[in-house]
Amino acid sequence: METLESTIILGNSLYAWLIASAIIVGSLVIARIVYFIFKKIFSKWASKTETKLDDNVVDAIEEPISIAVVLIGFRIAYSHLEFDTGGEFISNMFGVAVVLLFTWLTSRVVNTIINHVFMKLTNTQNGSIVNDMEPILKKTLSYGIWAIGFIMAISNAGYDVGALIAGLGIGGIAMAMAAKDFVANIFGGITIFIDSPFRVGDRVKVSGIDGTVIEIGIRTTRINTLEGRTVTIPNNQFTNTVVENVTAEPSRKVRISLGLTYDTTPENIQLALDTLKKIVDGHIHTEEDVTVWFDAFGDFSLNVNCNYYINKQGHWANTPSEINLSILTEFNALKLDFAFPTSTIIVDK
Repeated sequence: METLESTIILGNSLYAWLIASAIIVGSLVIARIVYFIFKKIFSKWASKTETKLDDNVVDAIEEPISIAVVLIGFRIAYSHLEFDTGGEFISNMFGVAVVLLFTWLTSRVVNTIINHVFMKLTNTQNGSIVNDMEPILKKTLSYGIWAIGFIMAISNAGYDVGALIAGLGIGGIAMAMAAKDFVANIFGGITIFIDSPFRVGDRVKVSGIDGTVIEIGIRTTRINTLEGRTVTIPNNQFTNTVVENVTAEPSRKVRISLGLTYDTTPENIQLALDTLKKIVDGHIHTEEDVTVWFDAFGDFSLNVNCNYYINKQGHWANTPSEINLSILTEFNALKLDFAFPTSTIIVDK
């Protein structure tokens, strides 16, 4: 009568097969329990903290760890069986599976941390460039992690990876040479992100281009010029040239030069000075620093000048226009005549 020990199947007793099967089933049950613990207990603990990072990390590692339990169960079950051939191959495949599983776990955790960091940065930095950098950084790190994982997996499978690494090094140099401009633009975008020389909505002047920034990307920046045209500038130009941020100026200086006719009396010159100062001081979008003076005796006019500053709330074109219109109205009402080029010819008889 055959027993469990005497019944041989594929070189192992039926008893050994039952033990291995029980270990596999047990590992599946334990994996399910581990998953439940992470899902119901650890997630509940993490939800009580102020940060969302631990919640996301728990969610990222629960599946890889559960699968790791099953993988360990298969490895223990296999150790209870003996095979004449293929033992080394199975061991190598187990090593490959462990490396790939750890790579998957690392990639998920890194992506979770990046998501958390960029979510915080979006609230404090320029949202456009942050949103552009996040997927690029995630893909770059993910590809790097998986590349290292595959190389380690190939090594665990028993293959020589020295030649592969050398080939990757040569290929990396070739790609770096071919994509140097692309990489320079990427680092230019990162420089803009870190230094923040301007933001979306700022008016800037760069390389003869004057306009408003409408988008800051990881590779290029788009500017809407004063003529209404959209210009796309590679980001590496911002690291190699002078960038003038017009919006960042605390105030904008404006100079007015008026010429009154030579028959204007000294009293009316003083009246013109007082009126000019009153108009500029009275505008809501000018600073308190206003300078008005009788400048010079011109060829055909008595020159009155004024320097004033437009504050941050004032428009660079509308504010001077409103002030100039008020000056014209007031001076006409006071009969202060503006001079125009004239010539007097004296004929000697």
